[in-house]
Amino acid sequence: MPQLDLCIRGSGIVGRTLALLLARERLRVGLVEQPATTPPGADVRAYALNRASRELLESVRAWPENEAAATPVTHMQVWGDRGSELNFDAAPLGAPALTWIVDVPVLEARLAEAVRYQPQIEVLSAPAPAKLTVVCEGRASSTRAEFGVDFDVTPYPQHALATRLQCEKPHGGVARQWFAQGEILAFLPLGGPQGNSVAVVWSVSAERAAQLQQLEPAAFCEEIGRASQQTLGPLSLISERKTWPLQKAQARQWSGRSAGGAWVLAGDAAHNVHPLAGQGLNLGLADAAELTRVLHGREYWRGVDDEKLLRRYERTRKAGMLALDVGMDGLQLLFAREGQAWSALRNWGLQGVERSGWLKHWLAQRAMNF
Repeated sequence: MPQLDLCIRGSGIVGRTLALLLARERLRVGLVEQPATTPPGADVRAYALNRASRELLESVRAWPENEAAATPVTHMQVWGDRGSELNFDAAPLGAPALTWIVDVPVLEARLAEAVRYQPQIEVLSAPAPAKLTVVCEGRASSTRAEFGVDFDVTPYPQHALATRLQCEKPHGGVARQWFAQGEILAFLPLGGPQGNSVAVVWSVSAERAAQLQQLEPAAFCEEIGRASQQTLGPLSLISERKTWPLQKAQARQWSGRSAGGAWVLAGDAAHNVHPLAGQGLNLGLADAAELTRVLHGREYWRGVDDEKLLRRYERTRKAGMLALDVGMDGLQLLFAREGQAWSALRNWGLQGVERSGWLKHWLAQRAMNF
C-alpha cells in the first residue's frame, strides 16, 4: 500500500473536518478513529459556531440541514449581579445570526457520513506511517505526550457543569448569560428559533459542581431556576449532568519531527480556553482551515512534511490565539471572582460596553468572525 500523505490521529469534529479539507487537495489521508467515550443519547454537548466555522463546514457538506440542529442566535443578553445588562443583536450588524448553537451528535454524524463517501480518506483503527502526522486527539492527547511535547496547563478555580433543560417558555433564539457571585451560567438555545430547550454550561467552584451534580432533578432545576432569574419559567432536566475541570493550556511546540516523521498539533491537543466566550471549537476549526491553506499554497517543490510550512502554520495560529488568550484570562479574572469590589467592577464594565456603541459593535463583529 502506498504511504499516506497524512495520518490524522483523532476523529472528532476537528479531525474529520481536516480530513475532508485535505482530501479535496487530492492528498491521501488516513483518519484514526477514536473509541466512543459517550454512550448514544448521552452526549449533552452543544457548540456555539461562528460564521467562519459555518462556512468551513458547509464547504465540506457537513453543516446540519435541519435548522433544529443548528439554532441561529439572533440576540444575546448578558446580566451582571447588580442589575447591569448588555445586549447584542444580529440585525444592526446585517447578519442572519450572531452565532449558531449546533447539536454535537448531529454534526458528528454528518461529518462521519461525508468521510465515508470520500475515497481519498482511509479510516484506520490504528496509526499508519505517513509523511505528516496531525494530532487532533483532544486535551488529553497521548500522541502529544509520545512526541515529548510540553503542555503548559493553568487550572482555573472552577469546574464546568453541562446539561440540557426543557423550558416552559420558548427561548426565541436568544442566548443568555448570567454573572453572579463568581459563577457564570449560560443558556444556549436548542431546537430551532422557536424551540424551548437549552444547553447549559455553568462555571462554578469544584465543591459547588459536586453539590449540583448530586441534587435530585427537581432540586437542581429549582437551583438553576433561581440562578437564571426564572427568565424561561419552570425548568425540567432532560439529560444527564456532566462536569469537568476548567483550564487554560497551550502546547509549547505545535510542530516538529520525530523518528516516525513530521508532526503537527491542532484543536484541543494544541490549546484549551475557558468556555465563557464559546470559542473553543471555532479555534480548532480555524486550525484546520489554516493548515489546509498552508498546504494548499505550498511551493511545488515542498512536501506536506516540510518544516518551513509547518512553522508557518504554527506561527500564524499562535499569533491568532494570543489576543483571545489574553482576553479570556482577563474575562475569567473579572467574572469568576467573588467580592463587592469585583462585582462593582464587572457591572461598571458591562454598563460601559452597553453604552459605548462602537465598542459593543466591534466586540460583536469579532465574536462573529473570529
